[in-house]
Amino acid sequence: MRISSLLTGLAALFATDVAATALTYKLTANEKACFYAQAPSKGEKIAFYFAVQSGGSFDVDYEVTDPNGKVTLEGTNERQGDFVFTANEIGEYQFCFSNEMSTYTDKYVDFEISVENEARVALPSKQGSSVEQTSALSESAFKISGQMSVIVRNQKYFRTRENRNFSTVRSTEKRIINFSFIQCGLVVAMGALQVFIVRFFFQGARKGYV
Repeated sequence: MRISSLLTGLAALFATDVAATALTYKLTANEKACFYAQAPSKGEKIAFYFAVQSGGSFDVDYEVTDPNGKVTLEGTNERQGDFVFTANEIGEYQFCFSNEMSTYTDKYVDFEISVENEARVALPSKQGSSVEQTSALSESAFKISGQMSVIVRNQKYFRTRENRNFSTVRSTEKRIINFSFIQCGLVVAMGALQVFIVRFFFQGARKGYV
């Protein structure tokens, strides 16, 4: 029962304060894709994370604009980014990714947009519990939440590194195979050239004797 009460308290503490969206999007060549998040009030914290998982040089252009069209964040040829900013305007924020620099390469982009209200929700207190106990539980819950966020960020980072390293391995494998075929072709060509040169020398020597 105590564990159930604790989980209920944690759910009440965090579930109502955060709205998040996590997606993986295929950004085709010469495409610009935009996504939107609503800030219901001023002072909201908006967290924006993205990472290019595959395609080309693992880079993409991004731009974040507020409801008035003012650019809040922007960057070119970026592989990944992790930002937190304060929503100073109420309304819809626009998050755009651009692959217009690429003429034929598609790219897969993982991104997450979360809108969080900093106001804390009071934990339900039991009869006989002191304010210090409730406050200590609240602080512990927030510390756990922060540590979980760090773990999630690290997992995303390691996933991105794994995908990029795997792509590098595949690219290296293709190059090795291509160079092997080229080397075999050169060996065959050199052998044929040597045979032609030897035959030419022998044919020239016979003509000299005649």
